[in-house]
Amino acid sequence: MKLLMLARNPNLYSHKRLVEAAEARGHTLDIVNTLRVYMNITSHRPEAFYNGQKLTGYDAIIPRIGASITQYGLAVLRQFEMMGVWPLNESVAIGRSRDKLRSMQILARAGLGLPVTAFAHDPKATDEVLKIAGGAPVVIKLLEGTQGIGVVLGDTERSARSVIEAFRGANVNILVQEFIKEAGSTDIRAFVVGGKVVGTMKRTGAEGDFRSNLHRGGSAATVKITPEERSTAVRAAAKMGLNVCGVDMLRSNHGPVIMEVNSSPGLEGMEGATGKDIAGMIIQHIETHAKPHKTKTKGTG
Repeated sequence: MKLLMLARNPNLYSHKRLVEAAEARGHTLDIVNTLRVYMNITSHRPEAFYNGQKLTGYDAIIPRIGASITQYGLAVLRQFEMMGVWPLNESVAIGRSRDKLRSMQILARAGLGLPVTAFAHDPKATDEVLKIAGGAPVVIKLLEGTQGIGVVLGDTERSARSVIEAFRGANVNILVQEFIKEAGSTDIRAFVVGGKVVGTMKRTGAEGDFRSNLHRGGSAATVKITPEERSTAVRAAAKMGLNVCGVDMLRSNHGPVIMEVNSSPGLEGMEGATGKDIAGMIIQHIETHAKPHKTKTKGTG
């Protein structure tokens, strides 16, 4: 098969592993800088170009679109969907996952466990928002944040109010969530491929940091999850429409609660913690499912 990856940095562990896994199974995998792809948008012959060359003949595309370039990256991915190239994750599904509020509304509608979450635009509603989230301590998140950036703990009413008002003054949208104290600065990531959990790890935040992101200095170890946690991860991936994702959950007193569904999960922490060939599983999923023009949305959403 001839595969294409949209990624800005070909030297990242995840991207190199996917190339290795593809080549080990007899495929070719080209990596192109998402921002340097340009398009001819037309009704009957949509085209995409890179460095003056037409990008054609690909059986599947692997989108590894950075959060900072989501809008342009999804436009490029939609173009390939219009061209009939099978996407590992579809543009509409990635768009859902990148919008924290939309993704939580989708998961809530499905009845999946979530932390109590408040959202409002009016800065005068600060006290009401804090009340909905159960009062301090609360976790305050930028809607556009990623890898733990833009996530703040308001450990007192005063500090929470100050952070909320500061974000409001900057005219950015935020979520205010209950703080799951019993999770103890650890979370569970379940790696889902093709509707199955293929790897799990427990991530623990660096000393003094309530965030468990590995990019923020956290550590990872393999963990056995409960049947309820496994079911939650699989259902979350299905409701978001993602073939491959990382579902981040906290262990609360009332069961697993979902913090995020990541449509571009890193492989290094998971492969290191579990010893599993996650990259190979992803390529195998592509082999089994990639067919021309086989998308739910056909690039329109």
